[in-house]
Amino acid sequence: MTEPRQIVATTLARLRWQLRLARAGLAAERLARALWPAWTVLLAVLAALAFGLQDALPPRPAAAATAGLAVVFLLLLARGLRGLRWPSAAEARDRLDRGRAGRPLAAILDRQAVGEGDQGSAAVWATHVERMAARAAGLRAPAPDLRLASRDRFALRYAALTAAAAALIWGQFGRVATVVDLGPDPAAAAAGPSWEGWIQPPAYTGRPTLYLAEITDPVIVLPAGSRVSLRFYGEAGALALAETVSAAPPPLPPAPDAAAPAGAGAGAAPAETGGDLRVAEFEVARSGRIAIEGPGGRAWEVTALPDTAPTIAFEGTMTRERGGALRQAFRAADDYAVVAGRAEIVLDLAAVDRRHGLVPDPEPREAIVLDLPLPMTGSRAEVVDALVDDLSRHPWANLPVRVTFHAADDRAQEGQTGTAAVLLPGRRFFDPLAAAVIEMRRDLLWSRANGARAAQILRAASHRPEGFVRNERAFLLLRVAIRRLEAGLAAAGGLAPALRDEIAAALWDIAVLIEAGDLADALERMRRAQDRLSEAMRNGAEAPEIEELMDEFRQALDDYMRQLAEQQGDRPSEGERAEAGERMEMTGRQLQELLDRLQELMEEGRMDEAAELMEMLRQLMENMEVTQGPEGEGGEGEGTMQGLADTLRRQQGLSDETFRDLQERFGAGPRGEPDSGGEGGEGTLADRQRGLREELDELGRQAMPGEGVEAGERAREALERAERAMREAEKALREGDNAGALDGQAEAMEAMREGIREMGEALAEERRDGERGGAEGPSDPLGTRDPLGRETGSTGRIGTEERLLQGDDVYRRAQELLEELRRRAGETGRPELELDYLRRLLERF
Repeated sequence: MTEPRQIVATTLARLRWQLRLARAGLAAERLARALWPAWTVLLAVLAALAFGLQDALPPRPAAAATAGLAVVFLLLLARGLRGLRWPSAAEARDRLDRGRAGRPLAAILDRQAVGEGDQGSAAVWATHVERMAARAAGLRAPAPDLRLASRDRFALRYAALTAAAAALIWGQFGRVATVVDLGPDPAAAAAGPSWEGWIQPPAYTGRPTLYLAEITDPVIVLPAGSRVSLRFYGEAGALALAETVSAAPPPLPPAPDAAAPAGAGAGAAPAETGGDLRVAEFEVARSGRIAIEGPGGRAWEVTALPDTAPTIAFEGTMTRERGGALRQAFRAADDYAVVAGRAEIVLDLAAVDRRHGLVPDPEPREAIVLDLPLPMTGSRAEVVDALVDDLSRHPWANLPVRVTFHAADDRAQEGQTGTAAVLLPGRRFFDPLAAAVIEMRRDLLWSRANGARAAQILRAASHRPEGFVRNERAFLLLRVAIRRLEAGLAAAGGLAPALRDEIAAALWDIAVLIEAGDLADALERMRRAQDRLSEAMRNGAEAPEIEELMDEFRQALDDYMRQLAEQQGDRPSEGERAEAGERMEMTGRQLQELLDRLQELMEEGRMDEAAELMEMLRQLMENMEVTQGPEGEGGEGEGTMQGLADTLRRQQGLSDETFRDLQERFGAGPRGEPDSGGEGGEGTLADRQRGLREELDELGRQAMPGEGVEAGERAREALERAERAMREAEKALREGDNAGALDGQAEAMEAMREGIREMGEALAEERRDGERGGAEGPSDPLGTRDPLGRETGSTGRIGTEERLLQGDDVYRRAQELLEELRRRAGETGRPELELDYLRRLLERF
């Protein structure tokens, strides 16, 4: 059995480094607690000196403050060191052992108190020591506790540390050394008449303070505005100041009981006189001469560098960024730093095409003022940047304006660009109805006199919405906005500015909703994106807009292909399948190549060829089919989706009736007065709304696809939103608020459509999981895949009157044509060949 002493020695040897770390941690804690006041004061003083605080004060107060702070620092340092006690080895062992179960390190250092001579008792003690040594071997030194919140309740140390960090970034630590020059030179004063002087350039120049006695060059170049401070020691009248650099130098008054020395007529006014010390201060305003006349005097020729105003210029022309934001590059420069910049935009009324809603005189509006971006760090002597801002909602968007950029320096001097006449960039709307809504919004903001015309045009545009207004919610919101506008025009005093602005904000949201679309049918969304892209190409839209619309078209096309692959309704009958035969499929790679070629043609400016290729792509997509699963697959999930679709249709019908009832009651009585509850009245509408809500709640309790799948969870959340919106619509109907009910009904329909889409995705995902898990289904003799490359079942199609590809021979021929098209895609000099091959491909449809 190992002796306890040997065990202790071995254990302490193993813990040697941990004991040193524990001792170092204790030392760090004690140093931090003892010296934090001293280093807080030191950091604060260094930060102040680095920022040039000593240069902003008169020399005597600056020297006194510096000396006082130095004394405070030394006292705090002495106090901290006096109370500092270096940790001992025993304290380090206690630190390492503290908080551990059984305190193993203290246990192995104990001595056996009873039964030391008994062999059995010694064996038990040795076993105990071995056990504690094994536990002590795992001891680790804790991290030092450097928290000082209980001692520094006001967080002064953090304030000093922040100031020091700021000085390190923006200050100049070289200025700290100038503090030694603040005191007088006792040797010089004892030797007789003497002088001292400093020149402090303006703070914004970033130049250090100069000590005149050390300048041997007879010519000094200084920034205009530099402050000169001079001190004269010794007998009054022995030294005189003569200078011609200040703006209006008055004569220097004599010292007490002494006449003014000869030649001092050009001296500056003293800041302080008394005894044998005089102080004179003045500012350098122009080039000239500074001379100290008398024993030990000096003279300098001063060249004052004027601080010129900053310059700023446009870099290129203003452009429209994606989404309608404006971008204007600029370059600004100054002798020292550009501290501020702004852009001013005013309406160029003379260049406005004063037709239609722009015929009346515009209401007065203040100029648009935007701050120019400037760098946060580094030099601002030259700034090259660009102003980017979105002014699409402003009434002047897409109208002629005059733009001027301004730049300012520290002396409030300004420079400006010439005035640029441009069209103020803004978001462009390509949907005809959205564009009309935006135009009426602009006319309404142009002048309230356009209110009646705007209401009439908007009512005419929404009169027959079938096939034209494809977003039900946007249509309902538009009709409500029209009603509010007409009510505002009919009110006493006419249309109020606040109401006009609210209606304009609503019209913007409606136009965005129409433009972006909220269509359940992915094919319709793809067609709309394609129409918008075609419209932009015909109108000569700029490259960023073309690129943005192309990205939107790609996304819509991808959604369409996915929905086409996963759709569950309107499958063809067996007879139709036999009549149509097998259809051609296009892979995602082939489709991507056609889209890349389309974008290449647009980037090269060959818009006619791009338009023809897009039309061919439209025909290709509308005649394409994607394989689907067998009839009847889906079970309860599809039943739930069908029930939701029926509820959605009934909700649409109820919303139409609510809107018709609002039209009939407008003007018949005060808005919000409930009907008596007859047939077709609001009470009946509210009851029907409650029935639809209960029906939706019942569907939500049924088995739904996507249990544990993200798409399924999103579907449930959408149905919960629909139920809440229906409840709000029911409440509004009972209160007689048809307009509020329309908002709730539109939100409910939107949420139900989203729920149906997400449920379809969840159902498709379940089927794909089943196929991967080995579920049997009808075989696919051609081994086909959908356009995204996913495995599918038997064929399905979209009903269309266009001719479709038929047979394996046509399929192989189409593949050959596509391969030939890809091979020739690089021959940009012969685009007619590419279009010819596409025509030949489409002839097979």
